[in-house]
Amino acid sequence: MAKYMLLIVIAISLVQIASITIALFVYGFAENVENRYLKEGIDTETIEERWHEDASHLEQISEEVIQQHFAKWKEDFPEATMFWVDGSGILREKIGSNHDIPTEWSARETASFIKSRYDGDPFTVIALMEESDGFIVFEIPREALQLPMQSVYDHYGDILIIGLLSIVLLFIIVSFQFFHRIRKRLLHLQEAMEIRDVDGLPLAIPVKKKDEIGQLEQTFNQMVDELRKSKQREQEEERLRKELIANLSHDLRTPLTKLRAQSYSISKMDQGAEWNKAIQQLEVSIKDMDRLIENLMSYTLLTASKYQIKRKEIDIVRYVREHLATWYPVFEKEGFEINIDLQPLDSSYWEVDPVWISRIIDNVLQNILRHTKEGKYVEVKTKTTETYDALLFKDKGDGIDKGSDYSGAGIGLSIIDMMVQGLNLDWEIHSSNNGTTVKIIKYHKK
Repeated sequence: MAKYMLLIVIAISLVQIASITIALFVYGFAENVENRYLKEGIDTETIEERWHEDASHLEQISEEVIQQHFAKWKEDFPEATMFWVDGSGILREKIGSNHDIPTEWSARETASFIKSRYDGDPFTVIALMEESDGFIVFEIPREALQLPMQSVYDHYGDILIIGLLSIVLLFIIVSFQFFHRIRKRLLHLQEAMEIRDVDGLPLAIPVKKKDEIGQLEQTFNQMVDELRKSKQREQEEERLRKELIANLSHDLRTPLTKLRAQSYSISKMDQGAEWNKAIQQLEVSIKDMDRLIENLMSYTLLTASKYQIKRKEIDIVRYVREHLATWYPVFEKEGFEINIDLQPLDSSYWEVDPVWISRIIDNVLQNILRHTKEGKYVEVKTKTTETYDALLFKDKGDGIDKGSDYSGAGIGLSIIDMMVQGLNLDWEIHSSNNGTTVKIIKYHKK
């Protein structure tokens, strides 16, 4: 800002200096070049009146008389040209520098001459003599009767205008260069903001100047440094969290195995209906805890990109039908209405990891089994459109927003999301009070 203000001050100063210089030049010229005609009060009207008056006092018109008359006026007006054309149209006498005067004059040439000289340059006065004596003409350049300042403008006006325009143009060019450098630095800063390192963070840029843009660059570098430190803290916290989940999942497996063994031993004792019911509830809780620990382990491995994937081409419709056979008794035992409609797809062969696709199906069905016991309905079917093939899982529960008496569904859905993305598939979930639909999608290749 200080530089640009200095630039404006310099531009204004140059214009002022130029104006003062021009004024002094004109004043000096006017002082050195005096117009004696104007100084003596002689103007075009005065000349015209005197020329006619002197012409009217001429007697016995002859070459000698005309020569004396012209010589007298030539002393007062050295720049003037005078000539005499007699009554027969013959040029009889001439004095001055005008060499384009015809030697013979007709009426037409006389009228054309008068018309061309009317209010023109040079200033011309024509005095008619007697019909037999013709007319005498006085001509003087109008420049000789102008003010000195007008003469300066006539001679140097274009130069002065070009000079002022050059100063303005110079100011525009310098201003353009000034803002061009600012724009270049801002674009460089923008490019630096768009460049990312391996961690997805912008790179710091060198600060070359300590002006406003330099302060902006320094602030940007501070922001980059804070982002980098925040990223490091986040990565460290994520690492500790994953280690904690992995260690807890591993450590919980040992007591859980013992609980399952003790539960099996106790179930062999026949202590009545209440006893057996309590044992069944204990086994259900152990299974739920086992699934939760398995989900925690899978989630930790997926987020750490350590969950191994082995792709191969499988008939997805056949594979899902066979996998559902293992779930059919489970839903039947819980009293669910089961509707399975697996029609052939346009592209039934999917290149996926069977273990991963099984885990996705298991998580979806586990959520239906654990969270929609009120609706007691499960539907699995296929769907084909022009753009994709899909597997649909539908229930008639209260929707995922309602929640249930069980926990852990959030981790299960997160695992589904990560596995679907890892298999280069897509998925959608639509939930309402009338139920939830999960759609596993494979788009057709273009």
